[in-house]
Amino acid sequence: MYWLVTLEKEVRVSPEKLEKDIEEAVSESISETFEGLIDPKIGVFLAVDEILEIGEGKVYPEDPGVHFPCKFRVLAWKPVEKEVVEGEVVDVTEFGIFIRIGAIDGFVHISQIMDDYVSYDEKNSMLVGRNSKKTIKEGDKVRARVISISFKKESKIALTMRQPWLGALQWIERERKKNE
Repeated sequence: MYWLVTLEKEVRVSPEKLEKDIEEAVSESISETFEGLIDPKIGVFLAVDEILEIGEGKVYPEDPGVHFPCKFRVLAWKPVEKEVVEGEVVDVTEFGIFIRIGAIDGFVHISQIMDDYVSYDEKNSMLVGRNSKKTIKEGDKVRARVISISFKKESKIALTMRQPWLGALQWIERERKKNE
């Protein structure tokens, strides 16, 4: 889920940025500090949306930068359990697939890909269902459901595709046409 988050933080602006307009210098410093950062409560910081307030700057001993108390809004992305997401398969392994579902990748274990025995075709780098003959490979567009999230030491998002209307989008389209 994408959302806008308002934060109040002290932002350090390096001396080389002080030649610029203060708002531009603060915006660049916020971007450098926060974009790509992962916070377990907020998610992944994607971009600075708007600077709402910039307070008076302070200089601390032995630090040439200026520290500004700021209030700003950032765009963040955080997956939510049970959320249905769409993405692209970015890696296929013998134990599952990795899907780019926003700012980070989620993982679908081989047991959660389809209701069929799945084997890894190493030669073609794809997974194949034994009875259904469904395949999934790098570059396929898929729909999955978030089943668990962990932002402890590293980000881990577990996904499933073993529910109705989940899986590779070509499988879903074939099923839809079959039902018409």
